[in-house]
Amino acid sequence: MVKFGLRLDQNKASDYPPDAYVDYAKLKEIIHVLSKKKLAGADPTTREVSLTAPPPTNAAGRQLTSADSPITEEDFYNCIDSNLSKVEAFTLQRVTDLRADIAIVEKEVNALGGITEGKEGEVEAIRQKADDAAKSFLTLEKYVNINFMGFHKILKKHDKNLPLHACKQFYINRMHNQAWVRGDYSDVVVRLSAIYSALRNDHAAEENKDASQSFLRSTTKYWVRTEDVSKVKYAILKHLPVFLQKTSTGESDSQLTNSVYFDNDQLELYHGRLDKTPGAIAYRLRWYGAGDPKMVFCERKTHRDTWTGEASVKERFIVDESEVKSVLNDTYPIEEKRAEMQAKKGATEAEVDDWEILVREMLQVVQVKQLVPTMRTQYMRTAFQIPFDATVRISLDTNLCMISERGYDTEGGAKWFRDPEKQLADNEITRFPHAVLEVKLELGGANSEPPQWVTDLQNSGMLYEVHKFSKFIHGCAVLMPEYVRSVPYWVDDASIRDSVLRSGGGRILVPADSETGVGPGANELYNHLLPFGNIKENKLNNPGRTANTVSLIKSGKGDKANGLMTTGDKYYADADVTDEEQLFNASLQGCCEDTCAGWLFPFCSGMNEEVLAPTSVQKIEPKIFFANERTFLHWLHAGVTLYTIAAGILAFASDTHSIGAHWYAMALLPISLGFCLYALHIFLWRAEKIKTRIPGRWDDSRGPLILGSILAGVLFVNFMMKCREIQR
Repeated sequence: MVKFGLRLDQNKASDYPPDAYVDYAKLKEIIHVLSKKKLAGADPTTREVSLTAPPPTNAAGRQLTSADSPITEEDFYNCIDSNLSKVEAFTLQRVTDLRADIAIVEKEVNALGGITEGKEGEVEAIRQKADDAAKSFLTLEKYVNINFMGFHKILKKHDKNLPLHACKQFYINRMHNQAWVRGDYSDVVVRLSAIYSALRNDHAAEENKDASQSFLRSTTKYWVRTEDVSKVKYAILKHLPVFLQKTSTGESDSQLTNSVYFDNDQLELYHGRLDKTPGAIAYRLRWYGAGDPKMVFCERKTHRDTWTGEASVKERFIVDESEVKSVLNDTYPIEEKRAEMQAKKGATEAEVDDWEILVREMLQVVQVKQLVPTMRTQYMRTAFQIPFDATVRISLDTNLCMISERGYDTEGGAKWFRDPEKQLADNEITRFPHAVLEVKLELGGANSEPPQWVTDLQNSGMLYEVHKFSKFIHGCAVLMPEYVRSVPYWVDDASIRDSVLRSGGGRILVPADSETGVGPGANELYNHLLPFGNIKENKLNNPGRTANTVSLIKSGKGDKANGLMTTGDKYYADADVTDEEQLFNASLQGCCEDTCAGWLFPFCSGMNEEVLAPTSVQKIEPKIFFANERTFLHWLHAGVTLYTIAAGILAFASDTHSIGAHWYAMALLPISLGFCLYALHIFLWRAEKIKTRIPGRWDDSRGPLILGSILAGVLFVNFMMKCREIQR
């Protein structure tokens, strides 16, 4: 493992002065000197001091003399303070310069006047300047993160060597309140997004103004490391504009989103969504913005199995906050609102009828299932989308936390979320350590395949696909462990274990000394689906794995020696290639040749590689199991038929004493045996694929070709022999 001091020196940006970084070596030397002095800790009960009394002895009971180093703890504190000030000043100056560079690019974009046709040269030059500005921002973030890590490590080393003078927690809290760490530079993302959008000539699609809005989309969810959030944003905004949010300070790239999920005492909705029961619903009230809710979206999500020919759907209608109580108490004035929609909004009779059906069903389910506020999710959402065009829509949720909504009086529906002025206990809130990315596609017709840039992003190593991840399910499992009968598979993931323990959800986790590292149930078979592995076999430094990176699994490019760098290595690398070339290197997306045995028969190669197991799960429909059995029986039938023919030829050849017939029958017998053995092996291989839900192709394109060629060859030889007999 490379020491941090060496990694810091190797990964300093070439265009940044070396002294702009934290002076890790000097701080480390101070700690080394102080540890030799064995300083005693101060007595916290002492309230008086004497200016004439000599200093106390050290922790070993020895009086310090002039022969000892004059360096004191105060020197360490002063050095830390000066380094913090240096890094903060440098960061703020670079941000100022970056904003000035972006302003120049904006002027050039405005000079185009919205006309890009015939100005390809100018557009490309402006795009290159925008790329340079974006990469400068990513370099700055890399600078901030490596210095932030440096302070963490040096403070940890200080407290380890000088436990009587621990100061890490104080400085960590202090750093989190300094501008270079907590500063909001989302305006850079907003301005870059506007530049790229203007260069692409994006146009808004026609708005769908239906009162009740239904969404039928293909949605895939990913975890994104905090260190990769800005890179992911940059990769997306080059192709999709940021959906701007109005805030009190202007336009921002993200907006606070709160969703209160409802359930009953038995957590019926939780278990239905977790088990993916057909027709299982999620019921929530959502509002946007940092203040108190004004406009509230009443939403219902219904799960349906795709193999039945139906698709899951999300439906919603909008109410004022003052009307939420009537919705929860089944006193909402439906007829009055219906007449208002027709008179003021010009809704058609069909639209109003659909709206009324939805509202009545949602009001009824609250009463029938006795739903009450249960869990609230809160996050900052950044949306990427061409306005009113849902072909490709991407959302990135950061600062994600789940808050328990149990334990207070709802006052008959008047209160449906916690008082924001009251502090939450540790077991009432859990903070998720990763950002959550959702890619929503509406594909069909000419758009049957996702855009290439979406595939490139999935293959970048920054995304960790988590099949059917749910904020509501995660929050209930962690904050209400005594009420849940089962938990989602991702709770065993090594990267979120600490956050679960901090929230008091340890009872849903396996003990640290567990032999398997996973809990009972599905993870005993599917632990390879965990994005970062389990506590026994963690993959915290592995790159992201999605359904599109299955070729990486097969190629065995699982470490730096084979050319595949981990996410952290990419982030702190100082190679000659650019970030874009590192992240979207096409050479890393290829596939190596398999072994000879693997080429002939796929079941001879590894069934379940553990180094880079994919986290994507293919949808398993019941008919797949039967299809595998039918295919097995068809191949077996072909083998038995060939054997019957060969046995018949042997019987007749014995009577006629035909040597050619004997050889022909003897050639068919091993081929028929090969058909049967191949059928058995393919059946077992495909059953393993189905059981472990490994993504990718589940067919064999080589075996049938080889067996068919051999059979055709034998038939051709027999045909030629018969032709020669006729000629004679």
